[in-house]
Amino acid sequence: MAARQGERPRRRLSTEERREQLLAVGARLFSESSYDDVWIEQVAEIAGVSRGLLYHYFPNKRVFFAAVVERESERMLRIMTPAPGGSARERLANGLDAFLAYVEEHAHGFRAFHRADATGDQAVRKVYQRALAAQEAQILAALASDEEFAAALDGRPEMRLAVRGWLSFTTAVCLEWLRGSELSRHQVRDLCTRALFGVLVP
Repeated sequence: MAARQGERPRRRLSTEERREQLLAVGARLFSESSYDDVWIEQVAEIAGVSRGLLYHYFPNKRVFFAAVVERESERMLRIMTPAPGGSARERLANGLDAFLAYVEEHAHGFRAFHRADATGDQAVRKVYQRALAAQEAQILAALASDEEFAAALDGRPEMRLAVRGWLSFTTAVCLEWLRGSELSRHQVRDLCTRALFGVLVP
């Protein structure tokens, strides 16, 4: 049937566009409800597709949630990759600023990503833990390349634990910030930056 006069004909989504649409809907639902309270049929209904089409992309909820977590982990890692040049302090501060912009813009995805660790599904948790390990490695590599911190890291395994703890601290701060904290993004960035370098500098 031809489109009604004045209406734009609907554009058929490509496979990748449809997949991205479904993952975006999933990120919102998983950010608002626990894993057990989300029904994959909800995703199909909100996206306006049949359940059969949804299951064509994702055979079950576990695979779907793992894909949501993977999507957000890849996006975070791209954003957090420190730009070359400058000191470790400058690179990490700039990376953190970009990360906080991501948290604001993709709040649903950020919340959904951090719900992964609470699920009992080991496959989903592995995706989550792999992303955190990659973030930790990025930060340690930036620090190790800087004369100010290279010596402090050498032979001090507790520094890796400190960076891991800082990632947990930053996550908690960001989740609270999204709930309506009065702090500006600049203030949150400074708070997290001070926390990181506070544990690294003797």
